[in-house]
Amino acid sequence: METAAAEWTASRDGEPGGRAGHRLGRWTAALLFLGVSAVIGCRVADVDGITPVPQLLAFLPWLLVPTGLGLLLALFSRWWFGVVWAVALLGLLAWYIEPYGKTGRTGGAPLVSFRVLTSNVEFGQATDALVAAVRRERPDIVFVQECEYTCDAGLEEALGTDYPHRAARIEAGSAGSVVLSRFPLDPADGVDGTMAMPGAIADVRGHAVRLQLAHPMPPLPGHVDLWRRELGDLRDFAAESVGGDGRTPVVLAGDFNASQDHAAFRRILDAGLRDATRLTREDRTPSWPARTAPAFGVQIDHVLLSADFSARTARFLDLPDTDHRALLVDVTLHQRR
Repeated sequence: METAAAEWTASRDGEPGGRAGHRLGRWTAALLFLGVSAVIGCRVADVDGITPVPQLLAFLPWLLVPTGLGLLLALFSRWWFGVVWAVALLGLLAWYIEPYGKTGRTGGAPLVSFRVLTSNVEFGQATDALVAAVRRERPDIVFVQECEYTCDAGLEEALGTDYPHRAARIEAGSAGSVVLSRFPLDPADGVDGTMAMPGAIADVRGHAVRLQLAHPMPPLPGHVDLWRRELGDLRDFAAESVGGDGRTPVVLAGDFNASQDHAAFRRILDAGLRDATRLTREDRTPSWPARTAPAFGVQIDHVLLSADFSARTARFLDLPDTDHRALLVDVTLHQRR
């Protein structure tokens, strides 16, 4: 009994048992801080880094959890350097969680308003759910990713009358994509990619609008360079489309497989486009994975607009049988200043 009491007292007073607990707490906190530091360091440097950093960058706001846990461990183990480290990381995370991208002033008088919907139907599995959503929400232009042959046939049969105009490249699996429109479409070169990214020019009640679907490769381990390159191609498209006095208003929409915390996506915005969810204060609303959103997830589905547009509302729709939420945006085209 006396031996047990002595051991308990030694542990409480910081002798062997207490020191071991403090060491474990410090090492655990240090490992957490190192992992978070690697990710936030790339965010500060405006780069996406190498695996696993691009994958973790998508979940940057959620890094508050391991950082907060590390702070508690540092306090428990009286590791004051670790406390300072944690506070610095929390400050950087809070800074970069702020919305990214310009809002700015739109053009002059409003010319025409219309509704845009983008949806990844996961290998065509959510085709019926998308049809129901389209009939309910009545968008004017629909961007559909991962639309394979069965999906394309289903959309044509169910919506062909209401959406007689289309730009499509249909392939098996996740590679197919289609743009459906109530407005007449003229052909336009799409953006080359592993998965189809068709484009078109819509005649929106007498006003030409350049439409481009986005669906670059996801940043899977071993494919990060390809992901970065295809996002770079979308950035080049944006820069070329919105530059110069003769530019056409642009709507670039789809599954970007990237969030505002990825440098490659921010460069698309920096080319002159604005995220509709940023304009409507929905920029941190998760769209993927749908099974845990909106409680947990990231926003990788976007509708990007040139400065000719304003956005009145942006809503995410939950569709069964797909891992993405659909995004519905009401936009207005304004007269160019």
